[in-house]
Amino acid sequence: MRITKPRTNSLILCTARDHRTSPHKPAQFFKLIPYELQCLLVLLLCLSATVGYTQSSTDVLNLPRCIELARNAPSSVKRAREQLDAAKFGEQAARANFLPQVSIVNGFTYNSPLLYDHNSFSFIALNGIREYSSAATTTLELDSSGRLRALYDRARANRTIAETGLAMSERDLDHAVSVAYYRVLLTQKLVASANENLQAARDFETKVRQLVDGGEASQADLTKASLETSVLERTADSMKVEAEMAEHDLVSYWTTGASTRLSLADDLDQQPPEPGTSSESAPYLKRPEFRMLAAQIAGFKADARQARAGMLPQLNLSFQYGIDANRVTSRDRGYAGFVHLDIPIFDFLRARSEQRQFQSEARAAQTDLSIGARMFSKEYQDALSQVNGIYAQIAITQRQVDLAKENLRLSRLRFESGEGTALEVVTAQSALAQADIDFYTTRADYLNALTALKVASGQ
Repeated sequence: MRITKPRTNSLILCTARDHRTSPHKPAQFFKLIPYELQCLLVLLLCLSATVGYTQSSTDVLNLPRCIELARNAPSSVKRAREQLDAAKFGEQAARANFLPQVSIVNGFTYNSPLLYDHNSFSFIALNGIREYSSAATTTLELDSSGRLRALYDRARANRTIAETGLAMSERDLDHAVSVAYYRVLLTQKLVASANENLQAARDFETKVRQLVDGGEASQADLTKASLETSVLERTADSMKVEAEMAEHDLVSYWTTGASTRLSLADDLDQQPPEPGTSSESAPYLKRPEFRMLAAQIAGFKADARQARAGMLPQLNLSFQYGIDANRVTSRDRGYAGFVHLDIPIFDFLRARSEQRQFQSEARAAQTDLSIGARMFSKEYQDALSQVNGIYAQIAITQRQVDLAKENLRLSRLRFESGEGTALEVVTAQSALAQADIDFYTTRADYLNALTALKVASGQ
């Protein structure tokens, strides 16, 4: 996490640099302040800058803050927002098709005269040798075939798809950041637990070594204690590497790297919330995937209507006002109206085939909707069972840790009194290390399961 010093410190450095470069010409501001007050002011500013830097370097990140950083960074969420903006513009363009289109058309046509009569023009379809035209044209397409309405419905479906895609991108990003966040918490706790167990094993090895030097313990006991220390050293080192990799994974969602260890809110030591109960019979139906499939079905139906419009008559109205004459003069101005009716006859079944194509795609999307209902129902039931099952294990792991600590304490007392063996102590140390791993792993798995249940519930 990159640390930026406060702006106040930069002002102090700039002032000091200017004073060094011009020792005989201090700033006009300092001329009005006594020397003692100048020193006090600089000291206070330095202290405030130091305090500000210390606070910024010890910021504690919680899960909402990590999600906020990930959302603000370039990601799939930002790309989904851009796609939504594009879909909104597409909807506006489709709506504009219902409005009159106004333009100014200018043209000049030269028609060569006849070879035997230079006063007559050769192309009889034209109006003269020279023709000048400049007219304001208004065109309105009366949607008699339903093509414009189909285009607008497709644009609305595209916008709904883009909005749903944004919601799904935000949900997936939040879930991924949550998993990475709890992974960092878990690895940090496992590192702390491994170091604590390693220190306890080293203390026990030192005590056994002293007993061996005094003739009160055997070399085999020292070997067992040293072996346990080596195993815990390897475990601590591997946990440290895993913690660093977990931090790299988390910060990769908003930056290119972190120069210092992350300081996260201690969520694993707090009592996790109990599983909630939903009053709805099928909460998974609120998942955005259903809105996505419904929008796709609506879009395919709109495409089918657009293809069908190719087989229906289409009416266009046009009005012109301006000049269309053999000379440029305002006295020749006028206006004209045009009505254009396009009646399709036969297109070798092209429009009909396109219509059936989009209808088939709409039915395929409807099938996907039915399949998704079964699949998402299974995911919700699995997530609910996982949450309830892991929550029941939390109390068990807490009792496991307490029993492992008590077992280690009694094993050491028995060994120190000569009633137990070093193997019992080593076994108790391994059991405590495994109990700590199970304790924090279960809590992290439960928090991840809660996040997965929210996804499965459409939250």
